[in-house]
This record gives sequence, structure tokens and C-alpha cells, in this order.
Amino acid sequence: MLLIIAIVGTTVAPWQLFFQQSYVIDKRITPRFMGYERTDLWIGIVVVVVGAAAMMSFTAAAFAGHAGMGQFTDAGGVAAGLGHYVGHAAGILFAIGLIDASAIGAAAVSLATSYAVADVLGIRHSLHRHPGEAKGFYAVFVGLLVVSAAIVVLPGSPLGLLTEGVQVLAGVLLPSATVFLVLLCNDREVLGPWVNGRGLNIFAWTVIAVLVILSVVLTASVVFPSISAGAIMAIMGSGIGALLLVGGFALLPGRRPVPLVPADEGTDRASWRMPPLALLAPTALSAGRKAGLAVLRGYLVIAVALVVVRVIQLALGH
Repeated sequence: MLLIIAIVGTTVAPWQLFFQQSYVIDKRITPRFMGYERTDLWIGIVVVVVGAAAMMSFTAAAFAGHAGMGQFTDAGGVAAGLGHYVGHAAGILFAIGLIDASAIGAAAVSLATSYAVADVLGIRHSLHRHPGEAKGFYAVFVGLLVVSAAIVVLPGSPLGLLTEGVQVLAGVLLPSATVFLVLLCNDREVLGPWVNGRGLNIFAWTVIAVLVILSVVLTASVVFPSISAGAIMAIMGSGIGALLLVGGFALLPGRRPVPLVPADEGTDRASWRMPPLALLAPTALSAGRKAGLAVLRGYLVIAVALVVVRVIQLALGH
């Protein structure tokens, strides 16, 4: 379950949500070019999913029947194993791909954090600006790279476990980030004619529910280390059943929890601009939504704590 959630966390990482909105602004893309941005996004999705499936497939085939199967340590160990079992060239190609992924990951994750921190603090943050014009933004970016590099070169650092633990945390945090994203995408004052339609909302809430179910299973496996496969399947079945029940209730005739059509149909989508933050009215939360967000906050605290506990258990060999 740790690996499954880690795969989800590394493929649909919550930081990507923040990074994407920031780089769309940094590229100075307006709604008129949104179609091109979506095409760019879908090309990236296809490349990443196909590439990830290919990597899992050829490494599984390469290690099958050998002592290294199921003994993942870190990506460097995978490259060495491919070189040993498949051929020197295969190991080199994997290592080159790893270097490329590392450079992209270091830049993207550090930039996402730098964008977010600068946005919260209200300081200038753009790659269009000279370092002297956005000192705080570039300082956070460089600082993150330095700290990350120091962890990597630290003797005895369990890089494989750290990588897996971080991605599991990303998978656990993803539902909360996605909840706030969906709430934002249904705010007509912010997005006007660009608010989500019913189909997109159903898809988004389904993804969130699946991630929560996986997190519950992970929590159960930490609290009850000897949990059986049957109990895990029972938890997943109960969660799916609850999801279908809630979804069916929400779609009953006469109920419209999400908009069927975009708001402000007469507004030109290409010319829509969000009003300045200072002019937006405070968000009014119903009692039910406040309760739901409180539960989500409690879930985050418990789930993150249990992931940390599980990673420590693995590091100690338990």
C-alpha cells in the first residue's frame, strides 16, 4: 500500500497543482491561449504515464527471477541492477534518464515551493525578473537546491526510503489539496464562465474519494501491521460502496450540488479576468462544509503522522 500511494503521489503530486498555476501566470498565458495550454498538459500526461508504465514493466521483467526482485533501495540501485542483469548499455541509459528526471524534478519542485512561499509573503516572484528584483524568490529557490544536494551527498543517507516516504506524503496530502482546488474551481466570483461543469466535478470528487480510501488502508496497515489482504479488500469495498451511495444521493432528481453549465453564459470566456483579491467577498462556508473541512484537517494530521511512523519503522527494519 505504501508503494501504491507513492506511485499516485509521484504521478499526481499536489505540488504540481501549485506549480502549474504559477508557471501559467509566469508564461503570461491569457484565457485566449487556454486551448494550447490544455494540449500541452495532455501531451505531458500521456508521456509521463506511458513512460512510467514502461519503466515499471521493463524493470519488473529485468529483475524477475533474480535476487534483486522486490528489494528496491534507490534509483541508483535500479540502474546498477539493469547493468548487471540486462547489459551495461541498459544501465547507462537508465542512469541518463535518471539524471534528466532529477534535473527537471529539482527545478520544478523547488520552483513550486518558491512560487508558493513568495505568493504567501507577497514578494515578487517571477523568472522574468532579475535576481536583484526578486531576491526572496531566488533565495528560497537556491536554498532548497542546496539543502536537497546536501541530503543527497550525506554519507549513509537512505535515499530510496526518503524518496518513497516523500512521495507517500504527497499521495496522502493530495486529497486535501484537490479538495481546495475543486472548491476554487466552483467559485463563480473567481472563475466566472470557467467554473467546473457537473462531469468534471464528478470526476474530481471520485479521484479524491479513491485517494482517501487508499489513505485509510495505509492508516489501517500502520495501526494493525498484521492486517490481512481480506481486511484490506473489505475496507476498500466499504469505501467504494460509500462513494457510490453518496454519489447516487447527490445525483437524485431535484438535487444540483454542482453547476450543470458554466456561470455567466453571456460572458466571453476569452476576455474573463478574475477581480483583484481585495475586491473578492469573503467565502461563506456552510455548517456542513465547515464540518467537512475540520474532518479533513484532522485526517491530514493523523495520516501524515502515521506515514512518518511507518517510514521510521521501515528505516529501523521493522
